[in-house]
Amino acid sequence: MKPSLQLKLSQHLALTPQLQQSIKLLQLSTLELNQEIEKILLENPMLEREEPEGDLGSSRVEAPGPLAPAGSEAAHEREQEQSRESEREREPDHDFDGGGEAGEWAAAGSGGQRDDDDETDFQEFQAAVPSLRDHLDAQVALTPLSDRDRALVRFLIEALDDDGYLSQDLADLLPLLPPELEIELDDLKIALRQIQSLDPAGIGAQDVGQCLALQLHPLPPSEVRDLAIAIVSEHLELLASRDFLKIKRALRCSDDTLREAHALILGLNPRPGAQFSQADTRYVVPDVVVRKLRSNWVVSLNPDAMPRLRINQLYAQILRDNRGASGSLSSHLQEARWLIKNVQQRFDTIQRVSQAIVDRQRQFFDYGDVAMRPLTLREIAEQLDLHESTVSRVTTQKYMATPRGIFEFKYFFGSHVATDSGGAASSTAIRALIRQLVGAEDKKKPLSDAKIAELLGQQGIVVARRTIAKYRESLDIPPVSLRKTI
Repeated sequence: MKPSLQLKLSQHLALTPQLQQSIKLLQLSTLELNQEIEKILLENPMLEREEPEGDLGSSRVEAPGPLAPAGSEAAHEREQEQSRESEREREPDHDFDGGGEAGEWAAAGSGGQRDDDDETDFQEFQAAVPSLRDHLDAQVALTPLSDRDRALVRFLIEALDDDGYLSQDLADLLPLLPPELEIELDDLKIALRQIQSLDPAGIGAQDVGQCLALQLHPLPPSEVRDLAIAIVSEHLELLASRDFLKIKRALRCSDDTLREAHALILGLNPRPGAQFSQADTRYVVPDVVVRKLRSNWVVSLNPDAMPRLRINQLYAQILRDNRGASGSLSSHLQEARWLIKNVQQRFDTIQRVSQAIVDRQRQFFDYGDVAMRPLTLREIAEQLDLHESTVSRVTTQKYMATPRGIFEFKYFFGSHVATDSGGAASSTAIRALIRQLVGAEDKKKPLSDAKIAELLGQQGIVVARRTIAKYRESLDIPPVSLRKTI
């Protein structure tokens, strides 16, 4: 072994920073894109958002002609503008009656000027919705109880879960209380019954059957109510499996009475505490909007999803007045231009891909899910002369608003199933057909998976029974045994 020199010829792909940024922006969702842009705006002084015309909050400084360097008339104009702004802030608002705090409250509560803190106010207002424990504590405060009993009731309220159930046994909670209080198990049982008498009905139950029974007891006595109580207390498992024959045999009731009791039970709430939980609402901003113009479906970009960016003219003029000076401003200017170009290219690509999808799925927009045709990423990539990975990035977390609702781009892509005629049917269309068949079935004799496969076969769509079962489960449609009614 000895050292030696060797020449080797090879090729490799090098991604420039501009190309890397373009790929990164393409795969971001609208929310992630705005977050990324906000981060870049804080780091790059050459970049700014383009404010709508007439917006007094615009940070752009314009002058009739070339901008002068610092210390000239432009700086003097800025000082005058700042002075006028300060005078306006000191002037009282004469548009509202009253003064002091009342006048300030009127101005803040009007439909006039709003600042960036208004969003925080809405968030605080949303957080002010009372929780389940607050709702129960307010009722306990109005109940004539001794201090000791009220403390026990509030102790059990803290042990409730978000659905309003007391999942722990009272015997397990008893050791958590101070021994010097000499609390017995019967004391906790009395406190629990006090909770179960509060609103909403069914609160404080230890299982689903007890929760439903607590909601049934306050109803006027009747044969149907008594039967419903017996079912939820003793035969809830049979009801869940829809074994109505065994229920009729055990309780010796007629079909009509059982049917009414079943309908009464279906109207109850098995999660009485869930209405007080804070729902995590997620909003979707569509990237494109689909409209029908004459006989064509046309895609247009959603202006609310497009960030408007531009070069800060003040810094750009300073850089032009100091030609030849190298520094961070030059690199910031180049990065700002890259970003503006890449953002525009991102939306251009989104529009091209979405229009190609709409053209391929025109039947869906005309007739609905049953007309969805099979489509793959490769077909769109070949049509637009793009790489398949690029189409995959475009269709991820991108949404289009259509007359039929808001859909993710990926919704329009799906596998295919062969038909007798030699064609193919989309899996989305087959799911829609399954939903239609189940919706129109006789509830006393629901369709089995094999029967659904047979009915689809009569329409020329060859689908195996196990495929029907998979599609049915994806639609959250229960099996035939759980769809049967009396």
